Amino acid sequence: MTDEPAPAPAARVVSLYNAANALTVVRIVLVPVFLFLVVVSEMTQPDWRIAACLAFCIASATDFADGWIARRWSLVTSFGKIADPIADKALTGTALVLLSFYGALPWWVTVVILVREWGVTALRFWVIRYGVIPASRGGKLKTGLQTIAIAWYLWPVPEPFHLVGVVLMGAALVVTVVTGADYVVQALRLRRGPV
Repeated sequence: MTDEPAPAPAARVVSLYNAANALTVVRIVLVPVFLFLVVVSEMTQPDWRIAACLAFCIASATDFADGWIARRWSLVTSFGKIADPIADKALTGTALVLLSFYGALPWWVTVVILVREWGVTALRFWVIRYGVIPASRGGKLKTGLQTIAIAWYLWPVPEPFHLVGVVLMGAALVVTVVTGADYVVQALRLRRGPV
């Protein structure tokens, strides 16, 4: 019997080719498809707006699914950590810009949301040496509200129900700004370090 320590178990290598990453790639591919469907629906075929909404909803569903799969089966990869938020922002940003471009949503709403989204991403890079700012419950609520609000704006709802979309987007906007401020506070705390 020797006193030599047992060898440490080898670190598990996660393949880049897994279900979570595949869903992220599907979301990225769906962004130009979604853009095309919205443009076609506005220019020539109004009925295609339903297809655009469905493409957006399917792409959004992959956002919720890929994260759950990655955590549930330990399939987190560096590619996923980088590509997932880029895919999210590309999808949401494209939808908001198109809605504003075609007059369905005020430009200031789109600007506030996009400044917050890219600002939080910049904050995360700013404090990466000091720690990670995790996604909060408020952040997840923000994503859910934005998704529902955008889908409502995309779907050709009857005129009396347009107010529902305004309320949903208003709620999404409030949560977006509040959670953005919370991320700023967290970033400043990380930079200051323990007191």
